[in-house]
Amino acid sequence: MLRAAETVPGRGLHEGDGIAHLHELTLDQRGKLTEHIWKIENVELTTVGIDIGSSTSHLMFAGVRLQRKTQSLSSQFVVVERKVLWKSPILLTPFLPDGTIDAARLGAFVAACHRDAGLAPGKVDTGAVILTGEAIKRSNARAIADLFAADSGRFVCASAGHHLECVLAANGSGTVAMSRDSGRAMLNVDIGGGTTKLALAVGGQVVSTCAFAVGGRLIAFDAEGRIARIDDSAHLAAQAAGVKLTLGEKPDAGALEKVVDALAQAAISLIRGEPPAGLAQRLLLTTPLDTSRKPQGMTFSGGVAEYIYGRETRDYGDIARALASRIGHACTAGRIALPVSEPPERIRATVIGASQFTVQVSGKTIHVSEGAPLPLRNVPVIAPELVLEEDISPARVAQAIQEALQRAPVDEDHPLALSLRWRGEPHYRRLRALAEGIALALVPRGQVHAPLVLMIDGDVGRTLGHILEHDLALGREVVCIDGIQLREFDFVDIGAVIRPADVVPIVIKSLLFPGAPLAGAKLPAVLYRPLPDARKTE
Repeated sequence: MLRAAETVPGRGLHEGDGIAHLHELTLDQRGKLTEHIWKIENVELTTVGIDIGSSTSHLMFAGVRLQRKTQSLSSQFVVVERKVLWKSPILLTPFLPDGTIDAARLGAFVAACHRDAGLAPGKVDTGAVILTGEAIKRSNARAIADLFAADSGRFVCASAGHHLECVLAANGSGTVAMSRDSGRAMLNVDIGGGTTKLALAVGGQVVSTCAFAVGGRLIAFDAEGRIARIDDSAHLAAQAAGVKLTLGEKPDAGALEKVVDALAQAAISLIRGEPPAGLAQRLLLTTPLDTSRKPQGMTFSGGVAEYIYGRETRDYGDIARALASRIGHACTAGRIALPVSEPPERIRATVIGASQFTVQVSGKTIHVSEGAPLPLRNVPVIAPELVLEEDISPARVAQAIQEALQRAPVDEDHPLALSLRWRGEPHYRRLRALAEGIALALVPRGQVHAPLVLMIDGDVGRTLGHILEHDLALGREVVCIDGIQLREFDFVDIGAVIRPADVVPIVIKSLLFPGAPLAGAKLPAVLYRPLPDARKTE
């Protein structure tokens, strides 16, 4: 029988009496067929990036189009188009009298943005909430993250971490692209309300990052000029300058200048790559920037950058303009001896990085049980220490998984993800032994209804999932994703199937700890894994 893929353009196929017949398609049928083929080969997503910082909060909606690779029978999708759909106004991050962030006002702001953009939460496919600077420290940061993850559309994920902020800002500002296009090593300096993030980009890649606690809203004033907020790093700067600042009082102008001078000098020394000492050492949030590769140019992003580039002149009841003036003067006077370029984006750099830099695509086959309760959010990852030899021992597999379970704070009623590294040939006997070990380890959890999620770096997901669900009758839904390498303490979100392309969005969230090296750190990533055709056999 002639397969549909072999029909000629403009002709259709139907069956009668066991014989295939061709007939002319109508214009309407031809249009529907073309549209259907396009949807199979393309996936269009609406993403959102939400940036909540010490000083400002804002969000941006973007559109991303993914297209199947053109190679014959390829199942891998690649990003072919990104575009900004809508940018929100800049909101001064609202705080309550006790110093915590006002989640209710933030929620109302985001709801208004959805309304003004004409994008209901259900129309948003993926994205990220980035809590930056001092916002990470607030006692209700987790509640804010959960609020946005639940209410701002599917797979709007909470992420935080100084290294991640550095990378997102450098990409979102356009500095990474500038390093690739110009062939110069570029240093992006992102100065926000509570922190400054440095990212050195070489050849289109961020190779080193550093963050320290200098920002434009470490000290804030009320309408009468009294100090309404003093962050810990501002207290450190005041001590270094030999002055005292008191909450609720109007500061002496000379004393305030000394504090701003101290903060600026610390920032300038770290931007210059000097060995951290004194106040600069105390303000470091990560290891210093790696100075083995020298930058050849520099850009600024973040809210304070608006003043440095002369895009903003107004005061907002903080020290941002004064801080920008001192750092800008250091550039013009040659104390920071790097040519300064203006990147395409400044204050919106992080949010652009969050909404457009979260999409990666891959196309290995997977196994998803028919009744799997997708979407799943915030699934914790455990990584058992397994060495899969030629002859796999189910007992050793079970022991390694049980030891990993003891290390992880896993809720019995919450799904968990096992991260496995597959090595060797995908022979049935080896996969069966691995599956038996997994099932043996999970016997105590046999009555739990949460699905089992497997994340494997080899191309064996579909077969392993089938063995667990059908051959061993594990008694729970199985979601088996291959081609992914995770590490312990990662979290993953798994979305519902997108039709007709039959792909599943997966968001990987890694915890990036202060001081950890950038190498190996993963950005939040959306990976698209085509589902197998249920009509096919292994």
